[in-house]
Amino acid sequence: MSETQTKGRTLPVTDLSLVVLVGASGSGKSTFARRHFKPTEVISSDFCRGLVSDDENDQGATKDAFDVLHYIAGKRLAAGRRTVVDATSVQSDSRRQLIDLAKQYDVLPIAIVLDVPEEVCAERNAARTDRADMPVRVIKRHIRELRRSVRHLEREGFRKVHVLRGVADIEQATVVTEKRFNDLTHLTGPFDIVGDIHGCAGELESLLGKLGYVDGVHPEGRTAVFVGDLVDRGPDSPGVLRRVMSMVKSGNALCVPGNHENKYGRYLKGRKVQHTHGLAETIEQMESVPDEFRAEVREFIDGLVSHYVLDGGRLVVCHAGLPEKYHGRTSGRVRSHALYGDTTGETDEFGLPVRYPWAEDYRGRAAVVYGHTPVPEATWLNNTICLDTGAVFGGKLTALRWPERELVDVPAERVWYEPTKPLRSEAPGGHDGRPLDLADVHGRRAVETRHQGRVAVREENAAAALEVMSRFAVDPRLLPYLPPTMAPTATSHVEGFLEHPVEAFAQYAGDGVERVVCEEKHMGSRAVALVCRDAETARRRFGVDGPTGSLYTRTGRPFFDDESVTETVLDRLRTAVGEAGLWDELDTDWLLLDAELMPWSLKASGLLRSQYAAVGAASGAVFPGALAALEGAAARGVEVADLLARQRERAVNAAAFTDAYRRYCWTTDGLDGVRLAPFQVLAVQGRSLAGLPHDEQLALIDRLVEHDGTGLLQTTRRLYVDTGDPESVRAGVDWWLEMTGRGGEGMVVKPLGAVVRSGEGRLVQPGIKCRGREYLRIIYGPEYTRPENLDRLRGRFLNHKRSLAIREYALGLEALERLAEGEPLWRVHEAVFGVLALESEPVDPRL
Repeated sequence: MSETQTKGRTLPVTDLSLVVLVGASGSGKSTFARRHFKPTEVISSDFCRGLVSDDENDQGATKDAFDVLHYIAGKRLAAGRRTVVDATSVQSDSRRQLIDLAKQYDVLPIAIVLDVPEEVCAERNAARTDRADMPVRVIKRHIRELRRSVRHLEREGFRKVHVLRGVADIEQATVVTEKRFNDLTHLTGPFDIVGDIHGCAGELESLLGKLGYVDGVHPEGRTAVFVGDLVDRGPDSPGVLRRVMSMVKSGNALCVPGNHENKYGRYLKGRKVQHTHGLAETIEQMESVPDEFRAEVREFIDGLVSHYVLDGGRLVVCHAGLPEKYHGRTSGRVRSHALYGDTTGETDEFGLPVRYPWAEDYRGRAAVVYGHTPVPEATWLNNTICLDTGAVFGGKLTALRWPERELVDVPAERVWYEPTKPLRSEAPGGHDGRPLDLADVHGRRAVETRHQGRVAVREENAAAALEVMSRFAVDPRLLPYLPPTMAPTATSHVEGFLEHPVEAFAQYAGDGVERVVCEEKHMGSRAVALVCRDAETARRRFGVDGPTGSLYTRTGRPFFDDESVTETVLDRLRTAVGEAGLWDELDTDWLLLDAELMPWSLKASGLLRSQYAAVGAASGAVFPGALAALEGAAARGVEVADLLARQRERAVNAAAFTDAYRRYCWTTDGLDGVRLAPFQVLAVQGRSLAGLPHDEQLALIDRLVEHDGTGLLQTTRRLYVDTGDPESVRAGVDWWLEMTGRGGEGMVVKPLGAVVRSGEGRLVQPGIKCRGREYLRIIYGPEYTRPENLDRLRGRFLNHKRSLAIREYALGLEALERLAEGEPLWRVHEAVFGVLALESEPVDPRL
């Protein structure tokens, strides 16, 4: 054990650490703590006893006191504050709890031992009125346990042990705060951070030359920073080591260890390691170098620090990436993550471990620059960037200039080592610049949402969604949201009706929703409009040149093939937003609208005319002849009364069917005849408005419609209902009957408070559609109202559809939150893609 004998009376103590004072009662721990540490840094067990029992000497409160002490210490360590524990800590069990606490928060545990003669401790306790009756046997036991423990403290887990023997030694000691080895925040650069080299000495020299270095020195005083993996696989690991070690020694470079250096260092120490993944090549190449150089390499690798925090905390460099909670921390766990990263425990099709995508969730202030996992291109993701661009595999060697954030690279001279996994793989949309990556959407996934926890996406559904997104969708940069499917109301048992609003009101009442808004369901198709204030906003915020927004269906397809028509719609919306004063009021340069586009729909009208109209026309053509024949037979006395009545009923139903579908198709010429009925502002710059109560939403929409001078925008009629008031419910039913009786499609019932949870904490359906009796003929066929058909349809299964609606709703809310918070597009698209994928789940499309 290398305990510190403090002849020089200087005790180096790391700035972020858990300092444990070890000494018998009366050894002077509290006095020492007051002299050398801030009052706020010190947590005394005596003080904690007083907190829980009003008596600092109440030994019966010891357990609770230490619970309090550990809790406070944990909070301080989590906040990055040095913490000093003033307790006897002479027993190994009490020290073990503190060492575990230091490990939990990834800080160094440091022991300062105050070894004072027994008579001094006894004299000091006798002089204290609160300790005068302390038995001498207690002091003897403390000193015995302390001296038995001293030589084992480092083995217990203390990273530093300072032993002060005697009163004079303690009084002459000085505590000096030292920075962590990884804390280089005082170095501000500029830096040139170089990715994984893997023995490619020629490429390294070319890159350094391109960066402006001459014989390892930059004329402008820039510092190179190497992210590790200097050795293995490539042709000249000794040459790489010579260059990097020379630059580090001269102060022109910094270097963090890679997992390959770590493995080679263990080999140099005589440890048993497998000669795989390129280590055999390094060992062979190093056989020709002098023994002295191998010794220098061993010392160099031994001295490498897991990661560096640079430039005032704005930059972190490590080998395999590092979550924010580990920045500047010091523990075996931090070093392991910095060297190897984290894995999911799975292996891919190449037999390689699947890396946990820590960068996807990274939200730290510091930019994290790392390597380890080869990528075709170095790209920023959530303020992190991987610089391993596979030089040894025939890719390129890449460096990042900091703070300029400029990438500089040189191509590999050749493929030096065949990769197990292909370096390049075609990503969906990559050929045309779309920011889609197969890894983001391929296979079974779980998207973390704030309102519904993890939402699972099946692999087969993801594949179907990928087909739609990659082939038919609008530019992904202009596709920040997809609306969820809507849950139908519970099946009605009111005679002659399959759906009836009384069921929707009852469902919300059961969920504890007292106030709902009934919104007219327009005879159109769900549409989302992204409207930017101008082309510059679209370019700056969404990265597109030309379009000023988008108008698309609930599966992401554009409504108009002619982009100029879309721009005309956006221009009319933009003008109305400006005239209504909403740009300034909402403090935004863009907004996202949920709406209905009519007729239903411009994209589906061909289907309506060809499919539904064909059914109606064919029925209409057959019925007159059939009726005439049956009526003639009846006149001749043939018994066809039942068949004739049925045929007459069919004729009436067919006419009703034809009337129903015709309401959804009308002639349009360009935008003449087109109507857009917005009903919700989903998001604006910096804010999701999905939680804005619907009465406030509709007030904004009314102003928008009022200031539209083109006739494009249409208002959404609404009625507010109190679900606990029978009269109010009756009024809601009457409104629905009147509206559907005039040929309207129906209504959507929504909680007035928008995003609402039930009394049990469940996310409540955002809307329940209640469709009119005649409209449902289009869905279920002309004769669905026959009693036997209604009885059969009342057995329809709704639970899956409702579950789907809630899951898609949660994903939509998540997409809006991520969009408003300015998260990277792929993060927004993770939720958007999830909605599209869930649409592929098998469910009755008529619901």
